Amino acid sequence: MGKLERLSAEREGRTLSRRGFLMTTMGAGLAFGFARPASASQVYPSNLPGGGMFEPNIWCSIAPDGTVNVNVIRAEMGQHVGTALARIIADEMEADWDKVKITQVDTDPKWGLMVTGGSWSVWMTWDVFRQAGAAARTIMIEEGAKLLGATPSACSARNGMVTANGRSISYGDIVARAKPTKQYTPEEMAKLPLKPASERRLIGKKVAALDIPAKTTGAAIYGIDAKIDGMVYARPKMPPTRYGAKVISVDDSEARKIPGYLRYVVLEDPSNIVPGWVMVITKTYPAAIKAADALKVNWTPGETVTVSEAEIIEHGRKLIAKPDGGVYIFDDKGTKETFQSPAKTLERSYTCASVAHYQLEPVNAIAHQVDGVWEIHTGNQWQSLVLPQLAEALQVPKEQIVMRTYLLGGGFGRRLNGDYSVPVALASKALGGKPVKMILTRSDDMAFDSIRSPSLQNIRVALNDDKIVGMRYDVTAGWPTQVMAAAFMSKGIDNKPYDQFATAGADHWYETGPTQLRTISNDLANRTFRPGWLRSVSSGWTPWALESFMDEVAHELKQDPVAFRLSMLTAQGRNAGEAPDSNGGAKRQAAVLQRLADKIGWGKTQLPADTALGVATTFGQERGMPTWTAGAAQVHVDRKTGIVTCQKVWLLVDAGTIVDPGGALAQTEGAALWGLSMALFEGTELVNGTIKDRNLDTYTPLRIGDVPEMDIEFVESTEKPMGLGEPGVTVIAPAIGNAIFNAVGVRMRHLPIRPKTVLAALNGDKTTA
Repeated sequence: MGKLERLSAEREGRTLSRRGFLMTTMGAGLAFGFARPASASQVYPSNLPGGGMFEPNIWCSIAPDGTVNVNVIRAEMGQHVGTALARIIADEMEADWDKVKITQVDTDPKWGLMVTGGSWSVWMTWDVFRQAGAAARTIMIEEGAKLLGATPSACSARNGMVTANGRSISYGDIVARAKPTKQYTPEEMAKLPLKPASERRLIGKKVAALDIPAKTTGAAIYGIDAKIDGMVYARPKMPPTRYGAKVISVDDSEARKIPGYLRYVVLEDPSNIVPGWVMVITKTYPAAIKAADALKVNWTPGETVTVSEAEIIEHGRKLIAKPDGGVYIFDDKGTKETFQSPAKTLERSYTCASVAHYQLEPVNAIAHQVDGVWEIHTGNQWQSLVLPQLAEALQVPKEQIVMRTYLLGGGFGRRLNGDYSVPVALASKALGGKPVKMILTRSDDMAFDSIRSPSLQNIRVALNDDKIVGMRYDVTAGWPTQVMAAAFMSKGIDNKPYDQFATAGADHWYETGPTQLRTISNDLANRTFRPGWLRSVSSGWTPWALESFMDEVAHELKQDPVAFRLSMLTAQGRNAGEAPDSNGGAKRQAAVLQRLADKIGWGKTQLPADTALGVATTFGQERGMPTWTAGAAQVHVDRKTGIVTCQKVWLLVDAGTIVDPGGALAQTEGAALWGLSMALFEGTELVNGTIKDRNLDTYTPLRIGDVPEMDIEFVESTEKPMGLGEPGVTVIAPAIGNAIFNAVGVRMRHLPIRPKTVLAALNGDKTTA
């Protein structure tokens, strides 16, 4: 089922743009049209299935013309998640892929947890969608058998057809003639037999992506495209601090001179998500931009108005220095004794700068009230998180709020935090429920970003002659889950809650003797800004420390870095792995590392002066859903300028079953380039309590001319599929850092790695590393 965009421009006689209409499949036919006046900008599938459709479960339906619709609760932001998930159901039900459609559904309690992040989508959906597909196939065979005069055991299903004794009938004809009504409960679906991997015809095969045609024709509708009749536009005037600011006075004398200006609204926010915000209300978006610039507001700022990035890092250092505090993830017996009289110890600290999301589409939303229900029109990654926040802000039950789903012009974790829907909802409430649309400018978007927190990690090991015999690992950063979704935090060994997304990656699969891993919330970071989840989250910074440190230890022990790592990936104890998600444990991580080393000719390749290879390996994302990853980078260091050029990267990935090969490759390529961007180019800092960089004139992510040659390989596997949106990020920075050391002998311990830092280190300044 598609969605119809209605533009008021049509009624005004203006030419219809490509975004002015969307073709939608309704029942067995195609419909073109525009929604009724005074309704939302799109037609939603709330009354489906219709036109004689059969729905064996809430996840899929079959129309009399054979069209199969798959309901997808995951956000589409360029990763083709609908294509990946639809093929799971379609393969199991033996559907004709040419007749498969997807619907990105709106919020409804029946969908359960609606979240798209953590590389969870395929992993979380795999079992449910296979069972849903099996249910559809089972019913089609049962009903088809009756129409063919055969027993179900004599029938087979394939490509949308049921066949028995040389006769066939299509799924569409079965629905049209038998009019089946049977439905399976989740418990019943879980007992149905599933196809063996050898009989899969869509999973792992090349198929056409379902969402690309609409994107190329312009029919696809993003949040920024949405329109509602009679809506006005809003742009915020944001306070100097994220929290604690209070409006003293507002002067709109200059704003009133802007054509189209209507008024301003001082937001009253019970949720405390946007304290101190003032919204200008205008007839057009250009007027909103100008009026907000012209508006003069005086605030009392919050307590963090002078906080800097350096202060946050130093605060983290003090937190680590305290023997108490924080939460232990590992606290093995004997760790304290191991460090009392080791043959040698090695200790290092590593830091990472703040990073912004800078997604292509600035955050935006429309809010209005219809018949007592609040409608929020926006692209979002975690609807289940923002609905209670909206309810608190609007002071209504969350059952009176529905979020209308749109495509996202990039997410990268920014839209997991749906804070941008709150101010527009409050503005609409102040206007009596009138439709209000807010689009942040790029500078607004950067200032309001829920950035990746600056972080500090300290690792200390006890060594004997040839191995690590004990480890103490401390990591501290702002905790996004603590700030925004405390109920989702994990529990440490002492049952204290901790933010797993500010720690994952440090809980490694190496055998390091008795090990302590402590994670600490940087409360100063939490008070200064709203820490966010950014592509790979902590796994974007913890491997930087751990894998750089492993090279440093190997160098100290005069061992080959690859062989040293392999010696610790023994798959013993907690590192053995368990079914179904981590079968094989650390042995699978060792396998990708060894295969990568063989592939790049590790230790055998001769390279030019100041050019070298570096390696790193991770479990990709979370211990509970590991994507075993090994990476290598070849870099050249210019000794005169300090410029580091990444010439080539290799990735070897074991993510279990690869459901969508094209999507998997694109995701891994994009993740690796994001990792490269954060390693060498991308990063900002906090100055006076807010982000320093507001646009691409000073914020410098990876440019196309800096993209290296890439070699990505996936291990063939029939294990349960794991995540692929983020693991490619994890190994790039440490592989580059290790390659720099191998090339010119200087060790980098801060991200991003700037030329001036490299040059200073080459000139003997050890404080810069």
